[in-house]
Amino acid sequence: MDLTPYLESLQADLSAAAAPGGPDTARAAELLGHALEASVRLALLQALSDATAEITTRLHGPVVDVRLRGREADLVVSHAPAEPAPDPIPAPPPAAGDGGDLARLTLRMPESLKAHVEQAAAAEGISVNAWLVRAVTAAATAQPPSPPSAAATRRGRRITGFAQA
Repeated sequence: MDLTPYLESLQADLSAAAAPGGPDTARAAELLGHALEASVRLALLQALSDATAEITTRLHGPVVDVRLRGREADLVVSHAPAEPAPDPIPAPPPAAGDGGDLARLTLRMPESLKAHVEQAAAAEGISVNAWLVRAVTAAATAQPPSPPSAAATRRGRRITGFAQA
């Protein structure tokens, strides 16, 4: 899927909106459109990734991924491995008032852990996002972690856990 037509359409809309402001405003809009191209391309790719992750979670078997080839994004539908999967992780019961909306979360992790996550997801034939959603679901439905000992908090270690807003 070539994203260039979408970017060109956005730049044309920006130019048309700036035209009544005169030549200086039109030139500023043109420069702004070119400056934002990389950010808009990244936002479109993120939207495609989020959409494929949501589609994958609603399908039973096929996995939808976004694969990048240069400046193009390809949507790829593949099937999970033929071997029987271990016990599937049950989805947690929806919280009261949960409308099924998706939320964006920024996750920071060491590069070595990221590499392991990518390998695990590739081995299962699913996207990293889908793999992380399953892992978090499994962790969230398990027993909550026990509170840290007083000695651990005195040494300046970080306390981690789960929270619900």
